[in-house]
Amino acid sequence: MEFNAIYVIVAREFKKFIRERSRLVSTLARPLVWLFLVGAGLNRLVMPEGGVSYTQFMFPGILGMTILFSSIFSSISIIWDKEFGFMKEILVAPISRLSIVLGKALSGTVVSTIQAAIILLLFPLVGLKLGVAEVAGAILICAMVSFSISSFGIVLATFYDSYESFSVIMNFIVMPMFFLSGAMYPVKLLPAALRFVAKLNPLTYGVDALKHVLTPVRTGPMSPDFPIILDISVILIMSLVFVLVGARFFERKG
Repeated sequence: MEFNAIYVIVAREFKKFIRERSRLVSTLARPLVWLFLVGAGLNRLVMPEGGVSYTQFMFPGILGMTILFSSIFSSISIIWDKEFGFMKEILVAPISRLSIVLGKALSGTVVSTIQAAIILLLFPLVGLKLGVAEVAGAILICAMVSFSISSFGIVLATFYDSYESFSVIMNFIVMPMFFLSGAMYPVKLLPAALRFVAKLNPLTYGVDALKHVLTPVRTGPMSPDFPIILDISVILIMSLVFVLVGARFFERKG
């Protein structure tokens, strides 16, 4: 019963994503603009480090951007479900609140990972040389980060009942999460206060893990900021916390 409920929620959200082609186009256009316009411009200002250009350094961060926007905005479906009454039908169904959160988080994960995989396939255009193992590892990390960010978005969505109010808080949160993730510049070079905030950001560890897989630099300013074991551990722990907190908040609304 619980598995079927999760499957239905995931399938419903995936079908909505397939039908909304404009959503896919708009989500992919943003990282492409940042990568080939912003990245190309800054690439002329930042000297290569360890044989890695700034565009190549930025590439894991662009994957993180794709995941961030897609995953956290996938939780908007919760707001729509509230407004149109579908959420009430889910909440009165004989399934656990944990199944609802897992279904919503997994649906966001599927959609975000697909979009991140599309961007990942552009790696030859930035001069990266990746094998099958690196591509597979990057997709796996993207899936884990997508699940964590989707779960975080679900927790936030439980506090809002209108699309307008949720959109305002999302815009206030999303861009700081991106800029403080190490996507544009190394976390180790941030001021102490911002470095502390960056360490609380789940996207920071996702971007850092992608740097381990996609870039060869291991020393210097452009190297990863944390050990990959720490990155993966934090992502998994945060995912668990967000899911449990989200389930608790849904239980309160039941």
